[in-house]
Amino acid sequence: MTGGIEAVGSIVEGGMLARAVEPRAGEGDGHTHESACLNCGTPLVGPHCYSCGQHAHVHRTMSAFFHDLVHGVLHFDGKTWRTLPLLAWKPGELTRRYIAGERARFVSPMALFLFSVFLMFAVFQLAGIGPPSDIAAPDRIGAQADPASLKKQLADLKEARADMGQSNIASPFMDAQIARLEKQLAGEASGKDKTVVLAQSANSKSRMTARYSGIAFIDHAIDKWRDNPSLMAYKLQSNSYKFSWLLIPLSVPFVWLLFAWRGAFGPYDHAVFVTYSLGFMTLFYVALVLLGAIGVGTGMLMLLGAVIPLAHIYTQLKGAYGLSRFSAAWRTLVLSVLIWVIVFLFVDLLLVLGAVE
Repeated sequence: MTGGIEAVGSIVEGGMLARAVEPRAGEGDGHTHESACLNCGTPLVGPHCYSCGQHAHVHRTMSAFFHDLVHGVLHFDGKTWRTLPLLAWKPGELTRRYIAGERARFVSPMALFLFSVFLMFAVFQLAGIGPPSDIAAPDRIGAQADPASLKKQLADLKEARADMGQSNIASPFMDAQIARLEKQLAGEASGKDKTVVLAQSANSKSRMTARYSGIAFIDHAIDKWRDNPSLMAYKLQSNSYKFSWLLIPLSVPFVWLLFAWRGAFGPYDHAVFVTYSLGFMTLFYVALVLLGAIGVGTGMLMLLGAVIPLAHIYTQLKGAYGLSRFSAAWRTLVLSVLIWVIVFLFVDLLLVLGAVE
C-alpha cells in the first residue's frame, strides 16, 4: 500500500513539474467579470491581459479548483491529445512542426519528458522493479554475518534513507532492506540471511583506501561499491531518477555528429529531436511493463522492445530532417550503436555521483 501511495505521489510530482515547465498565464472559467486585470491592474481588452497574459476571468469555485488540480497533475488537455498520437505514429512531423514554431499546439518536449520519467519510475515502483535487497560484497560472499558490520551498514542505510524523501523511487526498497537488517540483528532472520554480508567487515575500518586506478575519487568510488554494494545500488537507482535529464545533453552531441556536414540543422533542432525521442521511449517502456503485468509473454515483450524503438527512431529521423529512406536507415543503425555509448556514459556519471554523495 505504501509503495502504491508513493507511486501516485511520483506521478503527481511529475505532473506538477511538467506543468511548471509549460504553464499557462492564468486560469479562467468565466465566474467573474472584471474591467482590469486582477494580476497587474492593466485595463482589459479581450479575454486575456495584453500585459501579463492572465485570463480576464478567473475562477472562484471549488469545482474549478479541482479541475485545475486534475489538469495540472495529469496535464490532459487539447495539447496532450494532439501530441501523443503524433509522437507515436508521426514523430518526425511532430518534431519538425514544433521546431518550426507551432509551440502552443503541442506539449513541449521537456514537459513531456519530465512527466514520462516520473510516470515510468512510478510504474516501476508499483511493479516492484528495483535493486535487489541482498547484494553481497565480492570479498564477503558466504561469510558469516558480523553484528558490528551489520550495524554499520544499517546506520549507513538509515542515513541515506533520511536524505531521500518519501517520493524517491528507491525509498520502498531501502525501507525493506532496513527492516530486514533490523530483523537480522534482532536474531529473527533465517539462516540463509545470516550468511549474507552486505557491508564491510569490522576489521576493514582500519584499512587504507586501495589504489585501483591511482585517481583518488575513482578509487574512493570503487571502495564504496566494494564495501556496501546494496547501498550503492539504491543510490544508482535514486540518481537515475533525479538526473535522467542528463541524457539530453549527453545525446545531443552524438546526434549532431550525424548531421555535422549539414548546416541547416543546429543544436536546438537536435535537442528537440532527442527530448521527444526520450519521452516516447520512456512511455513505451512503461507500456511494456504494463503489458507484462497483464500476462504478455517475455518473448513478445523482448521482440517489441527491440523492434519498435528502432522503427520509431527511423521514422522520426526521416520526418524531422527530411531524409531519404537510405539516409534515415544508416543514421538509425549508427544511432542504435551510439545509444549504448550514451547509456554507458550516463551510468558512469551516476556511479560517480553515488560515490561522492
